[in-house]
Amino acid sequence: MSNEVEAMNDNLVTHHEGEHAKISFVEGKAIAVVEAKSTYIPIEEFKNIFNEIGNLVESKNIKKLIFDKRKLTVFHQPSMEWYFTEWKEDMWHKGLKIHRKILPDNKVFQQSVKIGREKIKEENPNLKFNEMDIQYKKDIQDAIDN
Repeated sequence: MSNEVEAMNDNLVTHHEGEHAKISFVEGKAIAVVEAKSTYIPIEEFKNIFNEIGNLVESKNIKKLIFDKRKLTVFHQPSMEWYFTEWKEDMWHKGLKIHRKILPDNKVFQQSVKIGREKIKEENPNLKFNEMDIQYKKDIQDAIDN
């Protein structure tokens, strides 16, 4: 969870912690959470973190992923392209079809995400991420509940 204390009705259990991101799962629910711990996640760690989430999807039958990006200040298009075109495609076939995002309160970052996502969607109209339930939420509990 973020440094800011959030009111949580659910218990998060840490699964894996890297230098730039932490993976947890919600006890008793088919939900995983990845939380950025720094302003930037290098692509090697980004791929390792999401490959580890893939293992969690299989072992715990995860159906929803929450990606808490509130600490990020740097947007990295190659990471986003891999995430959408390779990782999400693989996860769709493993049953992970619900994604919730929590963005930082940073208009430039938010706009960069929007532009990057639209570019990927335009270049890959037939990939499964286009069929996923992807929504933006204000905090982890809201993302768990909705």
